[in-house]
Amino acid sequence: MTTPAEPYDYSPITERPPIQWPGGAKVAVYVGLNIEHFLIDRPSTTLVPATTHLVPDALNHGWRDYGARVGIWRTIESLDRHGFRASALINSDVAAHYPQLIEAGRSRDWAWLAHGKTNSILHGDLALDQERELLTEIVTTIEAAVGRRPHGWMGPGLTETFNTPALLAELGLSYVLDWTNDDQPYPLTVPGLISVPYSVELNDLQVFPRGTTGPEFVELIIDAYEQLRADSADSGRVLPLALHPFVIGQPFRAKYLDQALAYLAAQPDVWLTTSDEIAEHYLGMN
Repeated sequence: MTTPAEPYDYSPITERPPIQWPGGAKVAVYVGLNIEHFLIDRPSTTLVPATTHLVPDALNHGWRDYGARVGIWRTIESLDRHGFRASALINSDVAAHYPQLIEAGRSRDWAWLAHGKTNSILHGDLALDQERELLTEIVTTIEAAVGRRPHGWMGPGLTETFNTPALLAELGLSYVLDWTNDDQPYPLTVPGLISVPYSVELNDLQVFPRGTTGPEFVELIIDAYEQLRADSADSGRVLPLALHPFVIGQPFRAKYLDQALAYLAAQPDVWLTTSDEIAEHYLGMN
């Protein structure tokens, strides 16, 4: 049995040409705003495992559904207040179920990334033709809803097959967020396709269930920025902030997101940007 080739080559960060961000900025900061739809009869992201076998699982589905109904509007207020354009990671099912969210993002000129069809179904077990058909449906649905074709991809649950990068390139996409292994963009082995940093650590869905408090969340972001700023003396870095409205949009957490965004927006060496702009700038350098 042949081992599939990895989608990228090893490249130590100490041996790369320097990255220069626009305006002499040192750290590119973007907010990856997860806008997701969950099926009511399927298990998915869970707060209380004890009820996941139930259909419907009112406890966990309601927790997830809070994001689209309430939490995201709080989060949008903070993003607007501090001058952040979201990089919206959108399930294609959102177009049919939450058109008001599409309109909110269009009016703010968000960047739009394809994020699967629904976060209740992962993408790790698809035949080639099945995946090609599914990815085409996802990309064209999002394009019709938001008015332009997405350039980026993040799989639901950051899942891919070994065919995913080549299929995305066929559809005209230029970058993925699934490989969370770097502080800089880098080329994948599929020509024209790159990886842009995303974080499973600086990610509200991972941070808060471990017991992290709001003030500690703010401190994590400050610590990350300070280290990346120090690292960027010779080459720019990326600070991705991954947000899920059903987590960060809870009323007792909202003010801490606001504090974190205010801090980042005040830093003189930050480029407040989107994942689309990071990918475009990096591709233009190479």
